[in-house]
Parts: sequence; structure tokens; C-alpha cells
Amino acid sequence: EVHVVESGGGLVQAGGSLRLSCAASGFTFDAYGIGWFRQVPGKERERVSCISSIDGVTSYPDSVKGRFTIFSDNAKNTVYLQMNNLKPEDTAVYICAALVYFCAGFESSMDYWGKGTLVTVSS
Repeated sequence: EVHVVESGGGLVQAGGSLRLSCAASGFTFDAYGIGWFRQVPGKERERVSCISSIDGVTSYPDSVKGRFTIFSDNAKNTVYLQMNNLKPEDTAVYICAALVYFCAGFESSMDYWGKGTLVTVSS
């Protein structure tokens, strides 16, 4: 059975840090890219990081660049998102996904999506 499970969310003050985990099982981990997305009700989902198993290249949008870092432990089939200097606007449900098209920006019906973990940043 395929599982993609996030953990590590919580409540922090602005300027604080959190580390999120994405644990995967039931599929070939290195055949996918792993992306972190965030979702706020009423707003478009935003990809905040991605790591490609093809070459290990990582990517970030300007909104989190310099504050967030994605890295992987392939032996544990786990990808982490280190979030530093958090801001209130970072408040969202953070969702991990295994991506058929790696970090190319295309969606597939065979992508695997977790249920999300809530991050709340207070002023």
C-alpha cells in the first residue's frame, strides 16, 4: 500500500523554525521527485520546494528562497523541509507529494499526495 505521510507541523512565533518530514513507502522512492506544497483556503496552492532524484537539484520560489531548505535521506525514504525565519504569511497546510514528472512542474494522475500537516506562525 502506498503511503506519503507528513509530520512536524505546529505553532511557532514569527522568526522561529520548524522541520517537516515526508515519509514515503509502497513505491520506488527514487523514481519520483518530491515536492512540498502549501495550501491556504481561498488561495492557489503554491509549491515551496522540490528535489529531483535525477540529479538532486533543488528549487524554491522567491517567497521562501533563503529561508527554506529541502533535503533527503534516501535510506529512510524520507524528505525534509527545514523552515527558518518563519513569517505569519507562511501559515498554511503543508503537503508532500511524490511527482512522476520530478520537478518539471507537470501533474500526473499517478502522483502521490499526502494529507498535509498544519503550520501556524503567530505575529
